[in-house]
Amino acid sequence: MDNEDVRSLVSAHATRHSAPPALADRIADALPAAPSHADREGSWFWQGAGLGAATTAVLAIALGIGLTLKHPSHDDLLVDEAVANHVRSLQASHAVDVASSDQHTVKPWFNGKVNYAVPAFDLGAEGFPLAGGRLDYFDGEPIAVLVYRHRLHTINVFVRPGTDASPRTVPRTLDRRGFAVERWTKDGMEFWAVSDADAATLAQLKGAMMAEGRAH
Repeated sequence: MDNEDVRSLVSAHATRHSAPPALADRIADALPAAPSHADREGSWFWQGAGLGAATTAVLAIALGIGLTLKHPSHDDLLVDEAVANHVRSLQASHAVDVASSDQHTVKPWFNGKVNYAVPAFDLGAEGFPLAGGRLDYFDGEPIAVLVYRHRLHTINVFVRPGTDASPRTVPRTLDRRGFAVERWTKDGMEFWAVSDADAATLAQLKGAMMAEGRAH
């Protein structure tokens, strides 16, 4: 992601706080009292000093408020990256690099492209036929993507070995920009499913994959 993407994500997900009602009073209190008419003789020095004090006070208050902003977590950035990769694959008509409904064709296709065995499952009987696989780039590394269909929907499932940051308890079901995202772990692997299908559909896909045995 480039700097512009990061700025956009920060802008979209930072928690914004309204200035407290007392902010104006605090700024006013930080300003020196207005000089008398006599004092205004040669007041260039007072104005300079007053402006400097006021600027310092405003910056200090603004900094204090700014420090309360919540920046997006690494997890939040990864969710946005997964959604962006999903959308890009559809817009570029490049959902799959290897088109096949046969898990025994899709799984070995990844050999040498990623440094782990990809657990490809045939879920056609459960309503999720395998459409193929794709090599993508996620979290700074190449990643295997399994592509499933469900009715008129395409579902991208990003698969990689589990990390220290992988979810250890309940799966996370999220909604981002109208796309459902479901994340879970199984047999030491981490899965991120993204689709414009609803969250219940992704939960069904997750359940079907969880019911499968270890990687074939």
